[in-house]
Amino acid sequence: MEKRPPSGPKGRRDDRGPRSGARTDDRSFKGPRSGGARFGGNKPDRDRPVGDRTRDPRDRKPRDEEAAPSRPLSTKPGVAARRAVLEILDRIDEGATLDDAIARTRPFEALEGSDRGFARLLAAETLRRRGAIDHILGGYLDRPLPKKSARVMDILRIAAAQLLILDTPAHAAVSTSVELANERGETGGYASLINAVTRKIADTGKEALAKIPPRTDTPAWIWRSWERSYGPNGAKAITEAHRATPPLDITLKSGEDSDAWLARFRDAGHEPLRLANSSIRFARISDVTLLEGFDEGAWWVQDVAASLPVKLLGDVSGKLVYDLCAAPGGKTLQLVSAGANVTAIDKSGARLERVQENLERMNMKARLVEEDALRFRPAELADAVLLDAPCTATGTIRRHPDIPWSKGETVVAALTDLQTKMIDHALGLLKPGGVLVYCVCSLQREEGEAQAKSALTRNANVTRVAIDPAEIGGFDKAINRDGDMRTLPSMLSEQGGMDGFFATRLLVGDTPAS
Repeated sequence: MEKRPPSGPKGRRDDRGPRSGARTDDRSFKGPRSGGARFGGNKPDRDRPVGDRTRDPRDRKPRDEEAAPSRPLSTKPGVAARRAVLEILDRIDEGATLDDAIARTRPFEALEGSDRGFARLLAAETLRRRGAIDHILGGYLDRPLPKKSARVMDILRIAAAQLLILDTPAHAAVSTSVELANERGETGGYASLINAVTRKIADTGKEALAKIPPRTDTPAWIWRSWERSYGPNGAKAITEAHRATPPLDITLKSGEDSDAWLARFRDAGHEPLRLANSSIRFARISDVTLLEGFDEGAWWVQDVAASLPVKLLGDVSGKLVYDLCAAPGGKTLQLVSAGANVTAIDKSGARLERVQENLERMNMKARLVEEDALRFRPAELADAVLLDAPCTATGTIRRHPDIPWSKGETVVAALTDLQTKMIDHALGLLKPGGVLVYCVCSLQREEGEAQAKSALTRNANVTRVAIDPAEIGGFDKAINRDGDMRTLPSMLSEQGGMDGFFATRLLVGDTPAS
């Protein structure tokens, strides 16, 4: 693994990457810096949560203080898993992603077996249906809870998710919630309220849930943008798709026999489904590392929609391809598997470590460079560039249900400005006749369709190459009228849906792009 050398006064390097005039030679990477970017690549850290989850720092204790309950921990069965979920939600309140919160929560790390899987599921479902849960809780509370009681609200949300979504027995959901409240002085005074409200939810909450429209689980600004882009029915279909727990998709390494693997999975008791693009889908896998072929490096996890942009580059065997903002690395693996000479660039050393681990598991090799993509200036121009740009990631809400509640509308403008710069920079990395595939896992048209149109306006020597449905497994509904790819979570609904992605293919002419 490589990273750019220090530059500027005394060789310092700040979080923005090398200063202007930095050397362009690389050196071996000696390990990730602590606290790498959450998004990877040039993707910025997420905004602080919006709405009622945002807490004033003065309302919170330092984490080392907060980690120590003011009362003894309950040892009753099931409480530890719920305690872990409560801490996960607390970290998300502070700005962490769901995945990061799970990875950094000590109570979760201490869980084993089914408790671990239950905690992960409960955290995801609490976030996935947060809008509906809050609506129902509001009907049982005489007045909103004060801001300093945000932890009490999270306990109520966790209980409601168990009763309304997971069908947890009422006695288990109610009693563990009261136990959690009694572990801290600041929440113990609400134990009676929690007991009363959760019992009411157990009695009548399901009826109330059935009457709540799908849009309730989506922040208003996101809903309005989808309604403008896809119409009321399209927006409703997207939000309905987000309510379901997503399946697991895997991509087989080049040369692997799909039929043989399907048979092997079935022999192991699974019910795999082969999708049109050759991805293999499972309804649910509790631990992917235990799935047949993981240790052998026969496949990697990748949503069907995420596997499509690489296909737009065509035959890349023997070609030089720059993969910008490469982490977590699924597309890097695709490119290497297809025979490309790949340089994967990402701003986050920690995330590049994950890419390296996957490459080693797959017995693949690629050149990895820790660098801000906007500052990446290689000596050699590429045949193709894949730019999976930083974005709001609203196309992946079904897999990352924290996203709607951790972003505000203002983040869109900041990201589109960054994407514009990255597109123009990426075009400058191509040989004449080279191809750029720009993609985002976003449902926001400002980050997709509008970016493609703007790029063509700014760069006179660049043309769009329309996508043929056959290139992406025959998903004809995923091709818009401009010839770009636009997938929606509501597509393949009968088979479990897919992530929302946009991709466009741009060809550079014989003279350098402007």
